[in-house]
Amino acid sequence: MDDRRYTLRHFPVLTTSSVDEARAAVTDVYLPHALRAESGLKMRLNAARQRRFTLGFLAYGAHAELGMPPTETTYHINLTTRGKTFAERGDGSRAATAARASGVALLPDQFNTVRWTEDAEQLILKIPRTRLESHVADLVGRPVHGPIDFAFGFSTVTARGRSLLASVEFLAGELDRPGGIADTPLAREHLEVFVMTQVLLAVPNSYSDLLEGYVARARPPRLQAVLTHMETHADQPLTPGELARVGCMSVRSLHATFQHELGLSPMAHLRRIRLDRVHAELLRAGHADERIGDVAMRWGFFHPSRFARQYQDRFGELPSDTARRA
Repeated sequence: MDDRRYTLRHFPVLTTSSVDEARAAVTDVYLPHALRAESGLKMRLNAARQRRFTLGFLAYGAHAELGMPPTETTYHINLTTRGKTFAERGDGSRAATAARASGVALLPDQFNTVRWTEDAEQLILKIPRTRLESHVADLVGRPVHGPIDFAFGFSTVTARGRSLLASVEFLAGELDRPGGIADTPLAREHLEVFVMTQVLLAVPNSYSDLLEGYVARARPPRLQAVLTHMETHADQPLTPGELARVGCMSVRSLHATFQHELGLSPMAHLRRIRLDRVHAELLRAGHADERIGDVAMRWGFFHPSRFARQYQDRFGELPSDTARRA
């Protein structure tokens, strides 16, 4: 079986058509739960246990429903990368996730039910309470008492949501790559801390207001001004010169700042924003194939073949595939 498209393929746990085996494997890696699945189950679980959290890839290959009691000790951040899921929480909250557009946060003190479509796939972070609560305490400079109250559902098409998804996928890709970050423990630990920070920034929670102060202190004000301008004017023909003026710096300094802080050029970052806007529109509106070009041009993509290639590189599918799924 060709498993090259599966994330964390070098960390296989189990591939099975047995409901009992699937339940046992997910229980061992993540949490005890009840599992119901339709015929045709083809569950695949890959998981890498890191120092600060567990990162796994999970797919059932069939309609499935998981009933999960409170763990008391861990948070679970579910990032849907294909298909859809529908979740309910013990307090009555409901959330739906769509591929590369949204996720859910499972709290340690709530019962959760999640239903998967047959094509659904997720990257799932299992983070011990002690790790995440200590981390937020360090960031905000005050003790944390009790579980962090995360919003149940959250977006991964916002700027911070995209950063969270990108950081998790980058970590997974590096763990799979021979000679990647898995072979450099210090770098891996820094990236794990970064991922936890992105969770706290991307998923609205009871410390979000305090964390805004942390962000303001950590990010150079001039860079933040440029990033905000990009987000709010992404549909306009921005140039490096204009962005440099917004940040009160030279074009050379603009490029150096972006490379140092974000690891890419200003125009590459702008292209990501625009691709994410196209992706969000296709998911939301379900545009027919003949209108995809209109959506792309609205966000500055005027060469269909180049746009399709860039879109596929970012989302793992063609724009027409996204439109059909929506």
